[in-house]
Amino acid sequence: MPYDLVVIGSGPGGYVCAIRAAQLGLKVAVVEKDKTFGGTCLNVGCIPSKALLHASHLYEAAGHEFEALGIKVGALKLDLARMMKFKDEGVEGNVKGVEFLLNKNKIETYLGRGRIIGPGKVEVSAGNGKTQTLATKAIVIATGSGVAQLPGVTIDEKRVVSSTGALELAKVPDRLLVVGAGVIGLELGSVWRRLGAKVEVVEFLDRILPGMDNEVARQFQRIQEKQGIQFRLAAKVTGIDAKGKTLKVSVEPAAGGKSEILEADVVLVAIGRVPYSEGLGLKEAGVAQDNKGRVFVNAEFRTNVSEIYAIGDVIAGPMLAHKAMDEGVAVAEIIAKQAGHVNYDAIPNVIYTFPEVASIGKTEEELKAAGVSYRVGKFPFMASGRAKVNRTTEGFVKILADAASDRVLGVHIIGADAGTLIAEAAIAMEFGAASEDIARTCHAHPTLAEAVKEAALAVDKRPIHL
Repeated sequence: MPYDLVVIGSGPGGYVCAIRAAQLGLKVAVVEKDKTFGGTCLNVGCIPSKALLHASHLYEAAGHEFEALGIKVGALKLDLARMMKFKDEGVEGNVKGVEFLLNKNKIETYLGRGRIIGPGKVEVSAGNGKTQTLATKAIVIATGSGVAQLPGVTIDEKRVVSSTGALELAKVPDRLLVVGAGVIGLELGSVWRRLGAKVEVVEFLDRILPGMDNEVARQFQRIQEKQGIQFRLAAKVTGIDAKGKTLKVSVEPAAGGKSEILEADVVLVAIGRVPYSEGLGLKEAGVAQDNKGRVFVNAEFRTNVSEIYAIGDVIAGPMLAHKAMDEGVAVAEIIAKQAGHVNYDAIPNVIYTFPEVASIGKTEEELKAAGVSYRVGKFPFMASGRAKVNRTTEGFVKILADAASDRVLGVHIIGADAGTLIAEAAIAMEFGAASEDIARTCHAHPTLAEAVKEAALAVDKRPIHL
C-alpha cells in the first residue's frame, strides 16, 4: 500500500495529525476539498476573526482611550478595505505556513473531495471532474464542521450572513442583528459594534454563553451591555423578510407568544455548527453516526469500522481547534502503536472579546449537579496593581477546588489577556495541582497573572491584596 495514513481534511486537527504521523515515520497523504489548507479555522474562522478583533479593538481604543493615556491622535477615520486587507494578509501567511509544514514533513497532498469507497480506499474528486483512488492502511476523518442553518432562513452571505460572510462585509452596517449569544456571535458582534454598528443579540435561551459558568456569563453580559450591545433573551427568530431595503426580522418569545418585527441592515446567523460528514461515504462504508451526524469513536478515536478513525468537530465534544489538534496528535501516535491520549478535563475555552473570557474544567453548576463538595477562591482585577495602572480592571479570576483534596477542578477568568492567563491553569490541572500549589508559586510583579495566584490564595481565604 502506498500510504500508511490518509487524512481527510487539512484543518487544525487534520494537518497536525498528518505532521505528527510523518514525524513517527509513517507515509502520509492529506486530502483537502478547498483550494487552500487550514480548514475553517485558518481561512474563515479563528484566524481572520482574531485579526478583526485585534484591529477593531485598537480602533476603538484610539477613539476612546488614547487621550486619557496622553496619546493624542487626529480625526479618527476607518479604512475598512485596508482593515480587511490586513485580515487577508494574516490568513494568507498562516495558510502558506501550513502548506510549508506539510511539504517540510514530506506529506503528499491532494486537492479535491475525499470519499471512502472501501476498506483502505479513499477516492479524491478534483474540481476538474477527474478522480483518483488512494490506497492506505488507515484513514482519519478530520473534516471539521459547517454552519448550522436557521429553519426557514436563507443565508446569502450578503445581508443574511454566517460567520463567513460577517468577516467580509464591504461596509459597516448601521444595525446588525445577531442570532445566537454564543462565542461566534459575541465575538463578531463586538467587532462590528466597535466599528460603529448598533448591535442587538437574540438568544433562544434565557442566558448568554450556554455551558459557561453562570456567574461568569452574567458578569460578561453586563460588560457587553455597558459597551453597547443589546440582548433579547428567551426569544427566537421565526423568519426574515429580505424584500425591502432593510431586513424585517420576526422575533417572538421562545416559549411562544406575540411576534414583533425588528429591522436590521445585516443579520448574522450564529446558532452553532454541525459536523461535516455528508458525502464522505460513511454510510456506505458502515461507519456509525449519531442523529447529529457525528461519528462514533472509542477511546482510541477508532470508528466501528477497522482502521477508520475520526477526530475534531466531526466527533462529540467541544468544537475547538486546539481540541482537534490534541486529538490529531493522539490518534497519530495510536496509529503508530504508541500511547496517544487527550485529557478532556483540561481543555481551555476562550472568547476573544475585550475583556476576554476563558475557562477550563468544571463550572459551579456542574459540580453542584454532580454532588461534589468544593471551595471557591475569587480575585477581582480591580485589586490588581497591573490592571489598575493599565485601566483594565473589569472582571475577575475564579478558582474551584475540591473541598477535601484541594485539587483544582475548574478555573474561570474574565479580564484582559484571559486567554493567555488560562494556560497557567491548564498546566496546573494537567499535573493535578492543588490550589495551594498555585498559591505558593512565585508570580512576577506587576503582572495580571498575580490575580490567578491571589484567587488560589482566596480558596483558603487568605488573599494578600483583597
